[in-house]
Amino acid sequence: MNRKLLLPTFFLLMTAGCSLPFAPQAAATQTAPAPQEATPTLAATLTPAPPATLTICLGQEPNTLYPYASPNMAARDVLAAIYDGPVDVFSNGYQPVILEKIPSLANGDAQRVPVKVKRGDPVLNASGQSVALDTGVKVFPSGCTDLACVVRFDGQTELELDQMVVTFRLKTGLLWSDGAPLTAADSVYAFTLASDPASAVSKYLIDRTQSYEAVDDLTVQWWGRPGFIDTAYADNFWAPLPQHAWGEKSAADLARADLTARPPLGWGAYVFEEWAPGDFIRLSKNDNYFRAAEGLPAFDALVFRFLPDAESAISALTVGECDLLNTSLRLEGQLNLLTQLENKGQARVAIATTPLMERLDLGIAPASYDDGIGLNDRPNLLGDVRTRQAIAFCLDRQKVVDTVFGGLTSVPDTFVPSTHPFYSAQTVHYAHDANQGIALLEQIGWKNVDDNLLTPRTALNVSGVPNGTALMLKYATTGATQRRQVTEILSASLAECGIGVTLEYFDPNTFYAPGPGGELFGRQFDLAEYAITTAGSDPACAAFTGDAIPDASNGWLGVNISGYKNSDFDTLCTQSQHTLPEDAQSAALWTQMQAIYANDLPSIPLYQRLKVVVARPDFCNLSIDSTTLFDLWNLEEYSIAATCAGQ
Repeated sequence: MNRKLLLPTFFLLMTAGCSLPFAPQAAATQTAPAPQEATPTLAATLTPAPPATLTICLGQEPNTLYPYASPNMAARDVLAAIYDGPVDVFSNGYQPVILEKIPSLANGDAQRVPVKVKRGDPVLNASGQSVALDTGVKVFPSGCTDLACVVRFDGQTELELDQMVVTFRLKTGLLWSDGAPLTAADSVYAFTLASDPASAVSKYLIDRTQSYEAVDDLTVQWWGRPGFIDTAYADNFWAPLPQHAWGEKSAADLARADLTARPPLGWGAYVFEEWAPGDFIRLSKNDNYFRAAEGLPAFDALVFRFLPDAESAISALTVGECDLLNTSLRLEGQLNLLTQLENKGQARVAIATTPLMERLDLGIAPASYDDGIGLNDRPNLLGDVRTRQAIAFCLDRQKVVDTVFGGLTSVPDTFVPSTHPFYSAQTVHYAHDANQGIALLEQIGWKNVDDNLLTPRTALNVSGVPNGTALMLKYATTGATQRRQVTEILSASLAECGIGVTLEYFDPNTFYAPGPGGELFGRQFDLAEYAITTAGSDPACAAFTGDAIPDASNGWLGVNISGYKNSDFDTLCTQSQHTLPEDAQSAALWTQMQAIYANDLPSIPLYQRLKVVVARPDFCNLSIDSTTLFDLWNLEEYSIAATCAGQ
């Protein structure tokens, strides 16, 4: 699954996409058997066995099967069957699929080399922008990872910047499903298509690429622009597209292609056959699959059915109309029923946490503060770090986990997932402790003046807050049933500390709307609950840096919606972005950042979301991985056998 194929998105479903090659498939031809003189045997009268079919039921229909048209999650599930990889991305690393190995500094396929640059050369400046080198441009010279050593180009002095060069090597013998060789040129062709303005994919990496070229039939080299140190360099391989089938079409033509005229062409376990809108997509076994010698896939046909809800899907599973129900059906709301079915031997349930972290951001600096805090602005209720720490102690997050999720997930301590190599076990843990929260509030000056635990505390000499101000916070989120359950528990636990909460539920389009009008990106909230992905190899420290605050100066383009600023954190994050994961100082940088985050609490992690997959009881090789967003990452290994029942 490759990150280049997706439009950048911050919330909920930031995921890597898949390249899906499309090309006309030649109609199958049948040759009549030669006449035989022998008397027909019993075999001639036998009815052929029906093809072995696997049916996977989804909670939505794909919006496209073209990789550069923002495929939704259902589309990516289908794409995972039509081709495999080229690289599977997990929060704890990478796994090669059609590549010989993952490039690294250690194996020599990744290099960081000093290169001379001159005026006019495309480089990355110290702010991470791709620009032409000119007088006054600030850059990180070779070997520099700290803002303290950034230099300003004077227009004449010779400069050396670091440049990354990464080599990717394809496995030998790879074929497209039509039998044509799959080569490095197909990956370069994919890069060319992705670079076209007509292709709806992120241009972030493209804008930071100096060249992407085939060295030979099996080898591609990526050269980053000087100054661009990409910590996720191992993912800089573009999933191949079939140049032999698409070469004469423009990117705009391909985006408009009719599926019936140009069905998918891949290299994966299955080949596209039919799409019945609103009903199903049918695939068949790819005889040219590179793992066919292993007996994969086990099924002759794969059908994706689209069902409206979890209830109908569970019914379909019990009567044999579905073999597997994936997470798009939101099965976590049916855990009691699913447990009963599993206990009766009628289903197999697999549960794991996802890389989606639900968190509560604190509105430290609302947008109204950008021109100074005025008399009509909300008082500075959350500016004192002790107030934010008190909120963390008062939130009964464990009760949410136990009550809403049956104890099947966990409460995170930091923005880095616990499965990531840079997760710090030293990070402060805020267990639910109302007494400790109350003690902090009293220390700040939030007093229970009326001796009524059911009313909010009142400010008495709280810095930046007028005396008599009630500690009332607006808690904003969407109106999803699960979030309503969560907010009721959390608001009740805050009330026990004397923190009043007004719950406001928004339509998602309003909640996630751009600033200045949107609730989140317009920075109009006190508390805001939403989900963010932690998938991928590079944790998002930049989400908490000062230059990521959305405001009028940057067109409201930023993801630091709390308005949090800490220069030490910014410096460490900048250093981490210019330090490769293999470098000795990387782990220390991330430990320090997590310590600052846990002290300052611009946001409070609530829980890791759950994903639930359900299959028939004799389903084999069902594996849902907590470190990736993708349910079907190993679907080519699925099979059904009586020996798998109860595993």
